[in-house]
Amino acid sequence: MPHYEHIFMVRQDASNATVEELTEHYKSVIAANEGSIGKVEYWGVKSLAYRIRKNRKAHYTLMNITAPPAALAEMERQMSLNEEVVRFLTLRMDELDEEPSVMVRPARRDERRDDGRPERRGDRDDRPRDRDDRPRRDGPRDGPPREGARESRPARTEEVQS
Repeated sequence: MPHYEHIFMVRQDASNATVEELTEHYKSVIAANEGSIGKVEYWGVKSLAYRIRKNRKAHYTLMNITAPPAALAEMERQMSLNEEVVRFLTLRMDELDEEPSVMVRPARRDERRDDGRPERRGDRDDRPRDRDDRPRRDGPRDGPPREGARESRPARTEEVQS
């Protein structure tokens, strides 16, 4: 039987009990049509990228499903009729991953900076430490001045008397 990853989003004003009831209902639909559910992950309430049916947030739930296409079609049909379900997405997979997803797994500090960039805090040897180390910009700029540009005035060198 084919494997699927299925994510569905429930309106933000629905309670956690409602989300659990919907999850159990859809699990029973899959089981009634000779399918099985591998893992179920509740990701919590997350912000949406844009408003969907006047909602700015939604409850996210992931399900790993092994079922015939007819079982999946029935579950999706029922989801499209339910007003609590905002959106859903089903992806066919070659094999299902039984480990916790990235959304549930806690982020480790050593995984955050594997891209080779320097840390935000700490040594910043690549930056000049003093303004005197920077190149001066007093001299003329390259090329002729733009047409219609004002000429630069020399800096004032008057002393302030007190």
